[in-house]
Amino acid sequence: MGSCQSCFSIRSSLLPSPPSPSPPKDNAPSPSSSHIAGDVPPFSEFSLSDLRAATNSFSSDHIVSESGEKAPNVVYKGRLQNHNRRWIAVKRFTKLAWPDPKQFADEAWGVGNLRHHRVANLIGYCCDGDERLLVADYMPNDTLAKHLFHWENQTIEWNMRLRVALFIAEALDYCSDKGHPLYHDLNAYRVLFDENGDPRLSCFGLIKNSRDGKSYSTNLAYTPPEYLRNGRVTPESVIFSFGTVLLDLLSGKHIPPSHALDMIKGRNIQLLMDSHLEGNFSTEEATVVFDLASRCLQYEPRERPKTKDLVTTLSALQKKPDVPSYVLLGIPKHEEAPPTPQHPLSPFGDACSRMDLTAIHQILLMTHYKDDEGTNELSFQEWTQQMRDMLEARKRGDLAFRDKDFKNSIECYSQFIDGGTMVSPTVYARRSLCYLFCDQPDAALRDAMQAQCVYPDWPTAFYMQSVALSKLNMSKDANDMLIEATALEEKRQQGKGH
Repeated sequence: MGSCQSCFSIRSSLLPSPPSPSPPKDNAPSPSSSHIAGDVPPFSEFSLSDLRAATNSFSSDHIVSESGEKAPNVVYKGRLQNHNRRWIAVKRFTKLAWPDPKQFADEAWGVGNLRHHRVANLIGYCCDGDERLLVADYMPNDTLAKHLFHWENQTIEWNMRLRVALFIAEALDYCSDKGHPLYHDLNAYRVLFDENGDPRLSCFGLIKNSRDGKSYSTNLAYTPPEYLRNGRVTPESVIFSFGTVLLDLLSGKHIPPSHALDMIKGRNIQLLMDSHLEGNFSTEEATVVFDLASRCLQYEPRERPKTKDLVTTLSALQKKPDVPSYVLLGIPKHEEAPPTPQHPLSPFGDACSRMDLTAIHQILLMTHYKDDEGTNELSFQEWTQQMRDMLEARKRGDLAFRDKDFKNSIECYSQFIDGGTMVSPTVYARRSLCYLFCDQPDAALRDAMQAQCVYPDWPTAFYMQSVALSKLNMSKDANDMLIEATALEEKRQQGKGH
């Protein structure tokens, strides 16, 4: 059986490759690499079928939020079938909220070019017929509103409230610097907590709810006074809304700004503070935050502070910068447990799940070449000097492999493979392990894929792919491969039993 060069297309999506550049957009700001959060994918256009599959056809079970009548839209939780099965939040607008698809796409692309660790980043959009959808990274730890107003176990401690205020100020400052100073309807529901418990600003507020510019869906008592006059959002309006969030953080309640300002003027700080804090806060720090909120809520927009002023003031109040947010928030660290195989792991599977290369080496040594039977049928004419040279190269590779001289083993096995007369899935598996020992997981994955191509149902090929994927930090794909390998090995054992 000859080597199948097309096998690299079998799982090409698993091989790491540089992200393709996004289509250029007029005046679109480029992402700031120093502030990129994790492995956020490049902004792209999604198909409607992708998003239907991710949300189980927009099932009501997947709804995470619905807005009011003024700007109706629904946000769904979903999981992409590709992109490493990434969790996403999908905002679905009402039919014809944006009649012009180009206008919607331009808005989405502008925001999609923003990348910052204080923002729940926008990763895509969809325009299909009347459908208008935005796709963002999903934040698994609820909203500030949930933690402040509807908590079950414990309220947010004072230092975490100060961190929320700073992080959202930093997000607004970044967006402003990148040419996106307008944020629509900033409130406690727009502040989300990621898997580490870090607060982030929802990217959805950077895009209007519809073409008619309806920007505030909350109670009029919390709406900037100038918006009530002229119906337009300005950068100063965003600062006013930030002031209302500061009030939420201080009081633990949604207090109308006018009422809170009266209390601030009367210096009734203790009366306004959240009683659930039980006095565990600094009065001096609280006073600074009150004063900042008061400045944000000034009637005249020009008297409100700039985003950089917010960051400067709030940075000086941070007392526990090294304590992880999930600790301050009082939640367990969010670690999604990968699905485990339904059946007990074999020794090979167990070694792979633990990434124990030494144990895998011992298993491959013991198995030797017994799994290669039937993969080569050579004619008498092919027993040439070239064949003898190839087998000699393999033998040298085997000795080096046994002695854990992995670099020399790679060289000898490569001579055997490059000879091209004989194909051995075991050699590919062994060279794959050698590459892992030499810290070359990309090459190891390619060899394991080649072994699968030569021998499509060989558990070892899948096991080796699993380890290589783990080394590449692609844990979801690694676990899928481990499950597949376990099933194939079990099927094989059952076949031997009959």
